[in-house]
Amino acid sequence: MDVAHNIAPKAGDAVLLVGTTKGAFLLSANAARRRWEVSGPHFPGHIVYALAYDGRAGRRRIWLSSFNWAYGTTLRASDDFGQTWTNPESHPIKFPEDTGQALKQIWQIAVGRAEEPEKMYCGVEPAALFESNDAGQSWSLVRGLFDHPHRPHWNPGNGGLCLHTVLPDPSNPKRIHIAISAAGVYRTDDGGKSWKVRNKGIRADFQPVKYPEFGQCVHKVVRHPSRPDRLFLQNHGGLYRSDDGGDSWKDIGKGVPSDFGFPIVMHPHDPDTAYVVPLEQEMRCGPEGKLRVYRTRNAGRSWEPLTRGLPQKNAYETVLRDGMANDTLDPAGIYFGTRSGKLFGSANDGNSWRLILEGLPPITCVKACVKAPVKAAVVSGTSSPRRTSARKPSRKTKPRQPARRKRARA
Repeated sequence: MDVAHNIAPKAGDAVLLVGTTKGAFLLSANAARRRWEVSGPHFPGHIVYALAYDGRAGRRRIWLSSFNWAYGTTLRASDDFGQTWTNPESHPIKFPEDTGQALKQIWQIAVGRAEEPEKMYCGVEPAALFESNDAGQSWSLVRGLFDHPHRPHWNPGNGGLCLHTVLPDPSNPKRIHIAISAAGVYRTDDGGKSWKVRNKGIRADFQPVKYPEFGQCVHKVVRHPSRPDRLFLQNHGGLYRSDDGGDSWKDIGKGVPSDFGFPIVMHPHDPDTAYVVPLEQEMRCGPEGKLRVYRTRNAGRSWEPLTRGLPQKNAYETVLRDGMANDTLDPAGIYFGTRSGKLFGSANDGNSWRLILEGLPPITCVKACVKAPVKAAVVSGTSSPRRTSARKPSRKTKPRQPARRKRARA
């Protein structure tokens, strides 16, 4: 791999967005996914918790949330794959003064449905959902969730009281699922005006009541685009599947060495196939010092270890909740990053793995996408994001990056 100032993916190329505790790295490769170009670090020294790619309405936009102890949390965007970034003069996401809250982190950036190319969401800490109706130019707090009567009783998980999962329903513009640590899963069916808890069947071993209405420490939830009511969930303890949009959950944790873990992803073309990385609950590393991805091909009735190309000795690795992703190529690419700074990938549905990159800072998130062909039509008003209350346009800046090129494993 070549480490350079910027990447230049072509239509049909796979693109990886990797956040770390000391900046972001961007990678691209053709459909074979054997040789990767790498750029970065972008915003060195900043913690990057969230990244997203918006390819709707002709855009080729990367979103990035960076945190710096001096400057706080900033939401930025790039329309040229990291060559330049917006540099807002004020923070675009703010809590209204009457809430008495201040933004700590942006944990999730989510684009809306393809039919709503202006819609975007951010899940933040303290747990709240922000919505944009102009492709990220301005943001507003979703009061229906913030004012939920359960809020005073929500308790933070080890990572804080964070809203870390946002799942717009591709078949229903009014339905969104969110997940909060530690509150559980909530769903709106009226576009965010009201929210109902959806934790039936999810246990909370650390609570006096093992199956409470809310208070579960849900680590991650994923939805399949072709079957929106099919959800998979990785809990603080337990693996679950829902076939009714979260109305009920079935335990599918038999067959893995530990039902504790953080990430979970689904196969882009098969709603019965999902991937997890089991971890020991106390040590937060792979059981027996082995780095193993487990895959189900039958919706959780059985699981198989995928170890070809992964270290099986003294591999005390941790993968965080957003540290795993899939692309949409065929065969599908599955990727994950570890807290020790290793990035692994599979270009054949997880059957075998390669070490793509090592020596990175601790990896906080991995996102994957495929660059689509450029379309001539661009929705009016979405050419570039701007500052929420701007008196003058946002500046474009080139992040400081090392001017070096080096070879790494492919």
